[in-house]
Amino acid sequence: MGMYIFISVLILIVCILMALVVLVQNSKGGGLASNFGGTNQIMGVRKTADFLEKATWTLAIVLLCLSLMSVFAIPRNVADNAPKTELSTDNATPIKDATPNQQQPQQQQPKK
Repeated sequence: MGMYIFISVLILIVCILMALVVLVQNSKGGGLASNFGGTNQIMGVRKTADFLEKATWTLAIVLLCLSLMSVFAIPRNVADNAPKTELSTDNATPIKDATPNQQQPQQQQPKK
């Protein structure tokens, strides 16, 4: 159970980091990279965009691996502790008796 919680927390952290990295990016070259838009720092813009793209791919791969690992870390004894119910035909009641509160349709008396 402890390993499953640990992996779940790691998945949550990776998801938050990935959301932040994606929000920093801008598909048109803006985002964090647009802050370095000076002519002297063209290489800085390119390096920032490359770093953000590599960070996105790395976090996506880590998220995939953690998700696959969590399948193997799921505790299997949770279903064993649940109360077991068995259907018994010894105490079965007919359907008519199961709903005694239903009102029977009354027959209409013929008019005189």
